[in-house]
Order: sequence, then structure tokens, then C-alpha cells
Amino acid sequence: MEARVGPRMIAALNERQESSYRRATFRGKNGRGGKLTPYIAAVFVFGILLSYSLFRSALLSVLATRGSSSYFLPVASGLGLPQGVSVYAHDDTASPHFLGQASAVCPQAKPLVPSRHRALDEGLSKRFADETFKLEAYKALGGAVQIPTVSYEDLAPVGEDSRWDVFGELHEYLEKTFPRVYKSLNVTKVNTYALVLHWQGSDEDALPVLMTAHQDVVAADPAAIDAWVHPPYSGFYDGTWIWGRGSCDDKSDLVASFQAIDVLLEHGFEPRRTFVWAFGIDEESSGTQGAGHLSPYLEARYGTNGFALLLDEGGSPYGKAYGGDVIFAFPALSEKGYLDVQIEVTAPGGHSSVPPRHTAIGMLAAMLVKLEDNPHPPILTRQSSAFNATLCAAAYAPEYPEDVRRLALAAVHDDTALEELKDALLDRFGAEYDTQLRTTQAADVIAGGVKVNALPERAWAVVNHRIVEHSSVAAVQERLTDLLLPLAKRYNLTMDAWGHPVLGVGSGPAHLSLAVAYGYALDPSPVTPTGSEDAYQVLAGTIRGAIEQSARGYDGGAVVVVPQIERGNTDTSRYWNLTQNIVRYSHRREGDLYNGYHTVNEAIRAEGWLDGVRFYTKFILNCDEYL
Repeated sequence: MEARVGPRMIAALNERQESSYRRATFRGKNGRGGKLTPYIAAVFVFGILLSYSLFRSALLSVLATRGSSSYFLPVASGLGLPQGVSVYAHDDTASPHFLGQASAVCPQAKPLVPSRHRALDEGLSKRFADETFKLEAYKALGGAVQIPTVSYEDLAPVGEDSRWDVFGELHEYLEKTFPRVYKSLNVTKVNTYALVLHWQGSDEDALPVLMTAHQDVVAADPAAIDAWVHPPYSGFYDGTWIWGRGSCDDKSDLVASFQAIDVLLEHGFEPRRTFVWAFGIDEESSGTQGAGHLSPYLEARYGTNGFALLLDEGGSPYGKAYGGDVIFAFPALSEKGYLDVQIEVTAPGGHSSVPPRHTAIGMLAAMLVKLEDNPHPPILTRQSSAFNATLCAAAYAPEYPEDVRRLALAAVHDDTALEELKDALLDRFGAEYDTQLRTTQAADVIAGGVKVNALPERAWAVVNHRIVEHSSVAAVQERLTDLLLPLAKRYNLTMDAWGHPVLGVGSGPAHLSLAVAYGYALDPSPVTPTGSEDAYQVLAGTIRGAIEQSARGYDGGAVVVVPQIERGNTDTSRYWNLTQNIVRYSHRREGDLYNGYHTVNEAIRAEGWLDGVRFYTKFILNCDEYL
């Protein structure tokens, strides 16, 4: 992986050359043009050559010192740069704010709009503007929300738990609402309720594109039902918002996929490339019954690395995150790792009137305090998505702290500036960067004791970890063992960690155990490549093109696509064998979600959701043409 330098710098140099030659002809007071003397012209040429030399040296310095990064891959050529570096995208974003080097540190894909399918795309735009179509589409999403396909943590496998049956109702609804889709595409059920849609293309040699979403939703807290403006499974459309659990996460993407396929079929689209959709059923819990079954099915049918590109839910809404007229969009090209740790202390019981100095609950409490007093340290590396996002913000954001902007530029090659940049980001932006730069830990579940006059014989807690890119499950386990070992010695506990005894700790009757809770752990995901020939360029170009063509909220400003890391985990954690090109992105504008995810009053702006349907159609058409 190498540094990426975009074509805007080259375009800027060409512009300077052209400007210099244009200025070789000037206008006098009477407006007539006059030629400069050969001497002055020679000075101009000398200046151009000197500027070129300095520019090339600076560019090579950036390439040499930028370091390895999956987000900054080779992109510049034509200036005597190292072999294999090439220009791939025209960067036409306006007003860069990074001392003239915006494209060098945050290259942008060319905005993509359908060309071969231009007439079809224009017809779709008219269809999306039709009020009857809009109401029918909103009704389709609302109807899906009304079916409470809740994913419970304690669900038994499919076939052993009747709570799965509601997914059958959702299938009946989808088939009734989108009969054209079921008639035209090959629809397969995996593990009874997971769905796969296959739209065969004419070119059997072209790798298919996979799009995913999930059918399940989190439960609505019964204690908070009265706080909802409209009931959590109402699917009510009030003229602006579509209300209910799943309206944002993730029946929005599920129904938008069906709606996009349906409208493309309605307009006679016949794909060259094959398109596949996979819809899981337990993304909000374990993922074992949905994506856990879909992944081996898809790999067996399409092969390892059998897809050109995978698009799943995720990312952050686009908007003017840094003020001014620049719109930032945030697809996620990687995910943090995942680890739940069960910390368990067992001790002899007895009557609480004759307690030991430390009970099992007391010792467990001391361990949790030790963890919270020692959070994982924040680390900023040049290979991280956080550094990439910072460079992009510093390069293009109209309103950005100037000291942070200067540090970001210096940090490209200066280690001291890199460390200062980390501190500045934490100071200025707080939690936004705190969760990106460190492995987070949260004690979420705790239990112990059965009666007030009986000493607890068992106390346990589960601590959730979201693992940063530069770390791993093994590293978190090692750190946790080292952190709690002194407490085990202090309390004279015997100890086991991760299935193995820890020797030389204590010899008392109480015991400390560290284990992976729920049997599931996940290292940070691979990072999607962003080179000139990588599929990411089509996705990024579609984002820019879709925003620039939107009649809703686009005022002609620049659109900047900034890859980031997904702090949570999606079903894509099961799909790493299917393709290296995995992007997590739901096309939504800032302000289109009423109250966010997994909380009361989940609702999506209807017009914003329809923009997501429009985005899917453009993405499909662009993949069919440009990928």
C-alpha cells in the first residue's frame, strides 16, 4: 500500500502553466493586447520550470513520508513520479482549504452519473417525482415496519423457537407488495427466513455485485412506549416522517432495495452484470442464524472472492459537517473488532453476619473500577481511518480550527506533529475522535448474589470491547490479563484466563476467571482498497453524483467523500471471504433521522428515504456501466 496523490495538484500545475502563458499576453489601457518582451517571457518560463521542480520535490516527499495506508493508494503520474503511479480521478471539488494540497492528501473520485443508461435514469427521476409513486413507496415501508420482526438475544435456532415465525409474515408482505420482483428475480430462502435475490446479468464473466440489509429490528422497550409520538410498530406516515422501529435500521434499506429493483424492472432495465441481494434475520443480535448461514451459501454458489463489490448499511449521514457550502459524505471501509469478556469471581458462601474482608461482589467491583481507571490509550497512526478523515476535513472543510489544520499537514511527515495532532483532536472534538482512536470498553452486564443474608458465591460481569484498527482480540486479552493479575494476587485468588490456568497467582479458596462471553470474538476487519482500479471508485463516484443531482438540499457546493471506520459491526463481518471490496453506506442526509437508532421515536424523513431508493438505482446503473 502506498501514498495516494490526486490529479488536482497536476491540474493546478497545468492551470498555472496555462495562466502563465496567458499572462504573456496583456491588455493595455486601450484594451488592445500587447506581447511581452522575449526577456520577460524567458523569466516566466524559468519560473514555471522552477515551480515544477519544487512541486515535484514536495510531491515526492509526501509520497515518501506518507507511510502505508489502505486509504491513500497510488494515484499520480505524468510528472516523473515513481513507476506505477497513475492519475485516476478528476477532482473538481471547489475551494480546497489545505494550502493547495487537498487532492494530494484526500483524492476524490469523479462524480458518476449513468451514461449508457441516461434515458432510463431520466425516466426514473420523473417517476420519483410523481406524488402517487411517492405515497405508494412510503406505504410499502410503513407496512414493513408494522411487522415486528424483533431479534431477541435469547432466540433459539430457527425451527426451535416460535418467535421466528413473524419473519414468515414479512416474507408474505414483501411478495404481495413487490410481485414483479418475485416474478422476475430468483428468490431463495436460506435457513428458512434469510433471503437471497439473484438478478441474472447478460455477461456471465462479470463478477456480480452484492447488496445486503437485514430484516430484523431491536425490541421497543415496553417501559418507554408512552414516550413514542406514534406507536413503535405503527409505520405511520404523518406527511413528513415515517414512524416506527426499523424505519431507520434497517427496514429502510431492505424496502428501498425492493423498491429500487421494482422500479428498474418497471422501466425495462436488463442488467449486463449480475446483481445479488442478501437479507439477514438477526443482525441486531448474534448474526448466526442469518448472515452466519448466508455467508457459506453465497461462497458455495459464487465462490471465494466471488463478488466485485459489496454494499451494506452503515456510514454516517452526509451533510455540511464543517459549515460553509462543502458537503461531506462518510462511507465506512472497515469496522472495529469486537470482544465481550466475562469476568467471574467465585468464592465460598456463608452467612453474611460473618463475612470475609472481601466478598465476590466486592472483588469484582474492584476489578471493574480498575478497568475504568485504565482505559485503552488513544493512538493516532498514519495508516488509520481517523488520520485519513482528519486530512480530508483539514483539506476541504471551510470552518476548521486553523491550528488543527496546520498540524494535520505537518503530521503527514512529522512524528511530533502527529502526536500533537492526536491531542488536539481529542481536545477539540472529544468523543467523536475518542472512540476512533482507542479500543473502547464498557461494563454492560453484571450479576451476583441471591439473598441479602447470604454471601455471594458467584459474581460476574460482561465488558464489551470495540477494538481499534491497530489492535486485535489477542492484544485486548493480554492487556486485560496483565491489568487484573495484580488484583488476583492481592486477593489471593487462583486464576484462569481464556481457557488456560494462570500459574503463580494465589492459593486461596476464591477464583477469578476471564473468558470470551457468548463464544464470539472478532478482530478488526480488513480495509477496503481505494486504488484507481478498485470498485470503491464507483461507489464514491455514485455518492458524489447522486448528491449533485439531488433536487433536495444541494446548492451547488463541493461534495467530498471521506472514508471512515464503522464503530459498530454489521453483517459484513461474516462476508470477508466474499470480496475485499466491502463498503458500509446508507444514503441519508443529515437531519433525515428523527431521533437516531435503537431508541424511542425512531423515524425517517420520507423524502430522505426516497433519496435512498434513488441512490440504489443510480448505484446499480453505474455498477452495470462503469465497474
